Amino acid sequence: MEVVNDNNCSWVNDLSPRNNIKTLSSDLNCEWLIIGAGYTGLSAARKLGQLYPNQKILLVDAQLAGEGASSRNSGYLVDTTLNDGFTSNKELSNYKKKANIYKLGIDTVKKFIKEHQVDCDWNECGKYFASSNSEDKDILENFSETLSKLGFEHNLLQKDNLSKRLGTNFYGIALYTKGGILLHPGKLVRAMIDTLPENVILYENSLLLKWKKNNGTIDCVFKNNSIKTKKIIFATNGFLKSLGVKTNYNFPITLTASMTRPLTDKEFKSIGEPKEWGVLPVRPMGATIRMTKDRRILIRNTAEVHNPNQMNQSDLKKRSIKQKIGIKKRFPQLPDNIIQSTWSGIVSRTRNSSQIFEKIDENIFAAGCYNGSGIGVGTLFGEQIAIKASNEHTYEIETIEARKKPTWLPPQPFLDLGIRARLMYERLRARSEI
Repeated sequence: MEVVNDNNCSWVNDLSPRNNIKTLSSDLNCEWLIIGAGYTGLSAARKLGQLYPNQKILLVDAQLAGEGASSRNSGYLVDTTLNDGFTSNKELSNYKKKANIYKLGIDTVKKFIKEHQVDCDWNECGKYFASSNSEDKDILENFSETLSKLGFEHNLLQKDNLSKRLGTNFYGIALYTKGGILLHPGKLVRAMIDTLPENVILYENSLLLKWKKNNGTIDCVFKNNSIKTKKIIFATNGFLKSLGVKTNYNFPITLTASMTRPLTDKEFKSIGEPKEWGVLPVRPMGATIRMTKDRRILIRNTAEVHNPNQMNQSDLKKRSIKQKIGIKKRFPQLPDNIIQSTWSGIVSRTRNSSQIFEKIDENIFAAGCYNGSGIGVGTLFGEQIAIKASNEHTYEIETIEARKKPTWLPPQPFLDLGIRARLMYERLRARSEI
């Protein structure tokens, strides 16, 4: 499936253009091939480069590396989630397994940042699950009990305290968790590109059309050229399905986000000059919203069945209007024309909100489908799938494989009909929070 992103993403446009971008231009052979150069693919390539310094490792992406979901998200490195996709965390044992994976993901990113002295606006400020709906009090109190049983530091906050922290009177109740981290996803993924080992060769704007096993090798056909490899790792997240990988276990969803220009001193003062913060919704289709380090407001409040065609400017404008309304509901004192950019991105979901991490066939591996929480988990899964593909075992792999496995999905058109119905239902439930 050909992917063409819009050029509006603020996180990407904050960065300097890259030089020396290579496109696949000849037929190649290699020991290792990784398809997809986001957090997962970059992390896998890094680990393989360290493990096999004398082997040729190829990393190929259909577009520019890191400019898909890895730099189009909201910049939350999560320690806890209230909802994964549409699945509430009700089973204590299962939630603990998920939380263990999130922790390992944070540790993996921390290690990379420390090793390479990465500036990605890292802020261990925690996060809020917040709502304006009084009916959500029970949800947050139940979630608080779960977190208490698992030893997570957290607080339930009421409206007055929230208003001071967030600069808005919109929210009536919130649960704050201390362990969440906010960062600049574009800066992080760019650092992962810039620090790849020398024996990793990155090819971009090179779309994989088809692949097959053939007498001990895996033959991969691109637009004008081909690659023969001994081992392959699929790290394409929302596009695993389009490549025939775990086709009945994952599906893509398109999200749209908007970001304002930096607030002026006067505007920032009018909302109380709050410190950087991030709010996640209590209900799945509510708005994700955050204040950035440089005083911009990001909001994401739309989700829809993925359309393989690029969103045009007219489509993005329609969604931008909805997001402007979301900002004005929370900050009525800010001007109407404050949104600077609106962009779309793709996340991958599974039915039970579990991730994909497995050996598909001999010498064929896949990792992805992070259900909207991919920064830490994607980085962790990339590193560990490379180790798994090397026939090694770690505590991290043991922890990952202790999770529930993704469950089967119905075929088309029933799948899309079901997703649309669920999205409509969740929109109605969260209509006051958009």
